[in-house]
Amino acid sequence: MIIPEKNLMKLANGSDVRGVAMEGVADEPVTLTADAANVITSGFLEFLAQRTGKDKTELRVAVGRDSRLSGHDLKRAALKALTAAGAVTVDCSMASTPSMFMSTVFPETQMDGAIMITASHLPYNRNGLKFFTKDGGVEHEDILQILKHAARYPVLEGDRSKAQKYNLMERYCHHLRKKIREALGGENQPLKGMHIVVDAGNGAGGFFATQVLGRLGADTTGSIFLEPDGHFPNHIPNPENKQAMAAIRKAVLDNRADLGFIFDTDVDRMSAVLKNGKEISRNALIAMMAAILAPDYPGSTIITDSVTSDELTVFLEKDLGLHHLRYKRGYKNVIDECIRQNKAGVISPLAIETSGHGALSENYYLDDGAYLAVKLLVAAARAKAKGRRLADLVAGLGEPAESREYRIKIQGEEDFRAYGEGVLKTFEERAAQRGIRIASPSYEGVRLVFADGWALLRMSLHDPNMPLNVESRKEGGVARIAAEVRTLLDGFASLDLSVFEQK
Repeated sequence: MIIPEKNLMKLANGSDVRGVAMEGVADEPVTLTADAANVITSGFLEFLAQRTGKDKTELRVAVGRDSRLSGHDLKRAALKALTAAGAVTVDCSMASTPSMFMSTVFPETQMDGAIMITASHLPYNRNGLKFFTKDGGVEHEDILQILKHAARYPVLEGDRSKAQKYNLMERYCHHLRKKIREALGGENQPLKGMHIVVDAGNGAGGFFATQVLGRLGADTTGSIFLEPDGHFPNHIPNPENKQAMAAIRKAVLDNRADLGFIFDTDVDRMSAVLKNGKEISRNALIAMMAAILAPDYPGSTIITDSVTSDELTVFLEKDLGLHHLRYKRGYKNVIDECIRQNKAGVISPLAIETSGHGALSENYYLDDGAYLAVKLLVAAARAKAKGRRLADLVAGLGEPAESREYRIKIQGEEDFRAYGEGVLKTFEERAAQRGIRIASPSYEGVRLVFADGWALLRMSLHDPNMPLNVESRKEGGVARIAAEVRTLLDGFASLDLSVFEQK
């Protein structure tokens, strides 16, 4: 059976493949079937052969999955495609997304490519595929090429029993433990005396409590939702979710822990909670990571997404002596910009989104939530040894008085992206005519600067809507700024402006 190219192309989602992988939600038909995963895997193998110049039978490819219910079927389909093509196929069972990339790095594995079956924090009926080469995650253009290749392949019924089994997570956890031990003087249990709790959200991240923290001597009593469960019965495994952050905050306070970590489903994102209940997420996570890195990279540039606060810029530039480059939304965008800056001779140790995706130049530019946790752990242990608090690192970070995101839908436009670009052009022209200051450079959308805050209007990365982010340093400022922005959008019939009327 050949799957039409147009059907496969609908599964492209930035630098990933994503779709509905199982029934159970009304009006959401299955789009990512096992057959689709099979031919897409063949497309990736074709892409990998062209990229490396190797014959398919010479290629080494690893496959892993997170805790999603559809992961087993999709993984089996991928293994069948790989073994049918004669590739050296390695089944890593449950894994994290960062560990799958590291399978191309570890000398024991040295994979040419890796496939991670995950849809991050999306609902239980969704799933997807992420692809890695030795150069890192593939780009959006690569996904389109993979899907074009996939449209030429029938479903292949290889013998998945020929796939080699490998405990990648044990090797990956050894790697993390070694990093912590080396940073803390080489002791076998350098975290002894520290109480650290983990919320894995029933995703794949429970290993961090049992195989990293526990084996380094930490007390992990009070850790929650470590058991993999693709129904996600307790809360969405997403550090941006308020319910999820409330859960890890409660676990820290109830257990009087020194520190708490929360991961998303596939552990490429992380946020933390300090002993006093302060959440280290979004701007605070960026500030904390920058403060940890600043002594080793003085005067360097921190790359973030476009919606970070002015208060973060002040902290990075005035308190830490660093430079702040607000770039585009999308973790691949900030990572790629970090790579470009370093290649151009501008030292940039960190690319990080407010979502919790953070990549360090010292760690292969890999967005790895567990590696971020390692950096925080080391900093916390060093602070404790000196009688200090981890919170002291971000004591100077201010916060806006108010912030809000409005998502303005574009309705009835087939080419919604072109329509949105037209809106942005007119929006900028109208703002200039009114004498409103326009921030420059702006790498994404149009950022307006007001006396007490700012507003950023941009296109969504994938969907027919225009997010408007507004922050103010004064109470009531968001409503005032939003009202002024609303008048700049008059006359666009395809914009649903009712969002401004919602409380």
